[in-house]
Amino acid sequence: MPNSPTARPPIPSTVWLARGRHTGSGADEALRRGLRRLKDGGDIDDFLELPAAGTAPDLVFESRVRVAGEVTVRARLSLAPGTDRGREWTLVAEAERPWEQSWPSPAGMFWDQEADADWNHDAATGLRIGEINPLPADDKAVRRLLRDCARDAWHIHVVVHEAMTTDERGRVPLARWLPPCLRHRVVEHRATPQQSRVANWALREFGVQVPRGGAVVLPGAPVPEGYDAEAFAVRAVFLDGTEPAGLVGAVARFDALPRALPHGGREALTALREDWHLLTLEEELARERALVAMYAEALKAMTESRDLYREAAERAHEALAAYQESSGTPPTVRPPAPRTASSPFQHLTRTLERLRPAGTKTRPAPSREPEEPAPERRSTTSDH
Repeated sequence: MPNSPTARPPIPSTVWLARGRHTGSGADEALRRGLRRLKDGGDIDDFLELPAAGTAPDLVFESRVRVAGEVTVRARLSLAPGTDRGREWTLVAEAERPWEQSWPSPAGMFWDQEADADWNHDAATGLRIGEINPLPADDKAVRRLLRDCARDAWHIHVVVHEAMTTDERGRVPLARWLPPCLRHRVVEHRATPQQSRVANWALREFGVQVPRGGAVVLPGAPVPEGYDAEAFAVRAVFLDGTEPAGLVGAVARFDALPRALPHGGREALTALREDWHLLTLEEELARERALVAMYAEALKAMTESRDLYREAAERAHEALAAYQESSGTPPTVRPPAPRTASSPFQHLTRTLERLRPAGTKTRPAPSREPEEPAPERRSTTSDH
């Protein structure tokens, strides 16, 4: 990956990313129904829909589940406003340890896993994720499509060339054989026997070729470090209903390469990590303890800074006084501290006044006026 100011950070090993488009109506209701069903069935631990006022214009849903018995996975799905093409969604999930391909796809933490589901479309091309997508019949359309797919960093695109027209056994999608967590991140393109030349013509600018009767994993953009066109081209793929082990291995190896976060992926991951709301009771307590510790540390730093400032000021004043004494300059009188409008004692008094029970009276303060002298007593005896 290029070392430039604009280089995108790599995808952490604990993170799973996907982006798609829901092409039907009621995408938000489909999410709510799916999440309730998943929680009721015990497939997820819990879910939460964030208040729309705080996430507008998107809707945001959170879900959590434990995989492999003990590893917690947190996932966040944002649903964009609808257009005439549907509603785009972005999903980012993070596990407590590096992701394993045998773990289930986080898409199953939100969406129903039904055949022909409306949510399972590639956001850029509208093609089905995890299903067979024939290349267009028009040569220019093939070039436009594969150019876009070769640059896509959100999905893994695979082009398969049919050496001969396949029967029903050859119409099995590649996703059927992939590890579970890859099944909603792979877009499979099928070229007919006559489209070998046009497919390679379209991919020439990216330095990759589709072997006749084989397949190739497209590089994405930026090209991940360690990608070699020859290493990710499979010479023969037998479309007879048997597992294409060579192609499955190539896809799994590509997924293991260090790749950069796609455009929008960094923001989605930051939101998952810094704006997470679906907390357990233990996590809430841990967060509050962390806040208390942070405030205590900040208060300690402020106190130490105040003491250091006071000590420095006193030393500076002492040094100035010593200099003036040695040079015969009259000592500078330290200006008196400014009088404040109220003393701490007065603040305390007012606080106690607010806390005093109603109906009680305050004892009047003693008068500071001088007392008048007592009148002279007149004698009752007469002088003789």
